[in-house]
Amino acid sequence: MATAKPILYGAWISSCSHRVRIALNLKGVDYEYKAVNPRTDPDYEKINPIKYIPALVDDDFVVSDSLAIILYLEDKYPQHPLLPKYPKKKALDLQIANIVCSSIQPLQGYGGHEGKLSPDESLQLVQRYIDKGFRAIEKLLDGCDTKYSIGDEVHLGDVFLAPQIHAAINRFQIDMTKYPILARFHDAYMEIPAFQAALPQNQPDAPST
Repeated sequence: MATAKPILYGAWISSCSHRVRIALNLKGVDYEYKAVNPRTDPDYEKINPIKYIPALVDDDFVVSDSLAIILYLEDKYPQHPLLPKYPKKKALDLQIANIVCSSIQPLQGYGGHEGKLSPDESLQLVQRYIDKGFRAIEKLLDGCDTKYSIGDEVHLGDVFLAPQIHAAINRFQIDMTKYPILARFHDAYMEIPAFQAALPQNQPDAPST
């Protein structure tokens, strides 16, 4: 008996959803995408009580939080492994992913401070958060000469870096020439079909203009 496709609840502009789309694409998982606005969709709370996106529904199992989802996919779908076997490389890979998902991306949402800052002040604050995280990653990868963050194959850190760099360039006016290693990775990511298909503008809920 055929099992139902996993369902990804997300939003085109969400970098957290973007990460999961990349992982699903890399692993060749056939999934259904459902766009949701957790602020306005009362039914979404039944799927994810904390009302954050993304969430993945796999048969009768629901997992939320992009890192948890991707690690679940890593265990269930061994093709294209995202975590290296060697402890030091694995630790570096996880550090990169965690800087993005703990020290950069969540702070972007606080830039508005509930309307207490002007748009320019909010943008400058978000740019400082991104700059701090990007500079930290550049230092971690000082001397890196591989195609991607920890080698010549895509790993977990790359899955987290790509959406953050995309948002930095397209939403937050970040000058990537200040981060030459990350800029080089970005160019490499944009050549990979799995990354291209996951781009925000390529999602069915993205604005047409």
